[in-house]
Amino acid sequence: MSNALWTPDPERVAATAMTAFRHLACERSGTELADYEALWRWSIDDRAAFWSLLWEFCGVVASKTADDVLIDGDAMPGARWFTGARLNHAENLLRRRDDAEAIVCWRENGTRSAMTFAELYDSVAALRAWLEAKGVGEGDRVAGFLPNLPETIAAMLATASLGAVWTSCSPDFGTRGVLDRFGQIEPKALICADGYFYGGKTFDSRPRVAEILAELPSVEAVVVVSYVEDAPDISGLRDAVSWNAATSAVPSGDIPFAQVAFDHPLFIMYSSGTTGAPKCIVHGHGGTLLQHLKEHRLHCDLSADDRLFYFSTCGWMMWNWQVSGLAIGATLMLYEGNPAHPGPEILWDFVEKEKITIFGTSAKYLSAMEKAGVKPRESHDLSAVRLLMSTGSPLTHESYDYIYRDVKQDMQLSSISGGTDIVSCFVLGNPVLPVYKGEIQSRGLGMAVEVFGDDGKALPAGEKGELVCTRAFPSMPVGFWNDPDGAKYHAAYFDTFPNIWRHGDWSVVTPSGGMVIYGRSDAVLNPGGVRIGTAEIYRQVEQFDAILESLCIGQDWDDDVRVVLFVVMRPGHELTDDLIAAIRLKIRTNASPRHMPSKVIAVADIPRTRSNKISELAVRDIVHGRQVKNTEALANPDALKLYEGLEALKS
Repeated sequence: MSNALWTPDPERVAATAMTAFRHLACERSGTELADYEALWRWSIDDRAAFWSLLWEFCGVVASKTADDVLIDGDAMPGARWFTGARLNHAENLLRRRDDAEAIVCWRENGTRSAMTFAELYDSVAALRAWLEAKGVGEGDRVAGFLPNLPETIAAMLATASLGAVWTSCSPDFGTRGVLDRFGQIEPKALICADGYFYGGKTFDSRPRVAEILAELPSVEAVVVVSYVEDAPDISGLRDAVSWNAATSAVPSGDIPFAQVAFDHPLFIMYSSGTTGAPKCIVHGHGGTLLQHLKEHRLHCDLSADDRLFYFSTCGWMMWNWQVSGLAIGATLMLYEGNPAHPGPEILWDFVEKEKITIFGTSAKYLSAMEKAGVKPRESHDLSAVRLLMSTGSPLTHESYDYIYRDVKQDMQLSSISGGTDIVSCFVLGNPVLPVYKGEIQSRGLGMAVEVFGDDGKALPAGEKGELVCTRAFPSMPVGFWNDPDGAKYHAAYFDTFPNIWRHGDWSVVTPSGGMVIYGRSDAVLNPGGVRIGTAEIYRQVEQFDAILESLCIGQDWDDDVRVVLFVVMRPGHELTDDLIAAIRLKIRTNASPRHMPSKVIAVADIPRTRSNKISELAVRDIVHGRQVKNTEALANPDALKLYEGLEALKS
């Protein structure tokens, strides 16, 4: 294909870790692996050899290597990885102890803080000792209700160093949303902040923390980070101590990292919870580490010289993903607050002044920047940036054009997709491959990703279907919390195709070997029996300058399904009959007549999950008169009222 938006030059390709790893794989396997496609095929055909070589290549720190790399490898779930190995996730992330910056944090209130690798190590050592003195040990849960701060990272590492299990929610969660999550896993310790800043406002977290503690009798220790006040009053919080008090005594010597099994629980993460109580997804030390090392070192070409930024909260898996960059020795760049406050240029200021090399954000943010007319290429020095990453929802073709036109031309663009379920990616970027408009560059090494039809058979390139993974991989969940027989876990991924992971994305493999994701398959529209991904409609609609964003659902109607499109108008614009006609014509012309909405309705807001994904399923339920089971999972649950009893949908 010749229409690439970006192609790495041969010298750049030759210098990548991906190329070095491919050469080593050729040598060790005795197989000619001429290109990435051949390397990917080998990585799934001989998974034990691939993951073992990756362990060696990335220098995993372990007190004991595996007796067996893979047992029962054809079972999904059920495959066992690196049995007999003993290691600790935190030990692998705390290899550096020098005076270089490990973490740099910009806060919305204009302050900057930094923590060196040595200071991070000491903070972890101090909090670890305090937690241990409070009785926290292997298998106990430690919960974080925190902004995205250096202290949050130190708290997670201290927890992992003990062999305890870390779980977190961002501080914008309401009391019920936190209890829906933490209440299931009964944490022994809670680490929180006194408040947070967002959109120019200051929010006090202490009243909610008090409410949370009142319903979490399992909590025996509470630490409060001073964020919005220098010395906040924490007397109303049960047995609470300040972060400074808990970390004032730094033990001498090395941290005695607990050496645990490869699949020992590390994180408990949560599904969005819009269809019921959030699922508690348990991830292990070794699988998380290996998968992140692979994605950082090989797919991002991350090195100790990089400054890695991904805009996230600690309630989204991208926070866990970014933090693992410490294992490579990279500097983590954090931004805490509203990414558009006081103006849309703030993150680009961050990139320029801190010389960020890898910039990660959501597809929605990039679309919003384009709508706002932001052209960072003209206003900021982005010479340090070599990789821009996007996830959260499909990146539209138009966003690819925007990035290479108005952000930076000589830069790799990586759209990535995976999820909380695997705390990593199925498909993602690749430093040795070209970037094509609208495509995710490649399937991840070691990930046997295919597209299946309804008959459970793989579809050829160009045909849309269900994204699946046909072979086990190390970062599959250890299991779900409170799911002793594995029934919930099995139902979540393996009920549709036996022994095959069905991820729930509607997708296609492209002729170039990349992938396109069209949205969640449970939100796919089905007018006249033809399955349509919502992203195909959004791509057309959001090209209209008058429209800020959109949401599409299928409404049951006359023994069929009709397409209903909701749009949020930009200030100063109205949804006129002429605009509706233009929208329908554009969709009909550039997608198909089946994609064309029967109804186009203006709304003031669109409901979103707390990781900023639009909630099509919640709107679909409201339109059909069904109750949304867990509105606490939404960042703006009041938006659902806009969709109740709409007259326009009664005819």
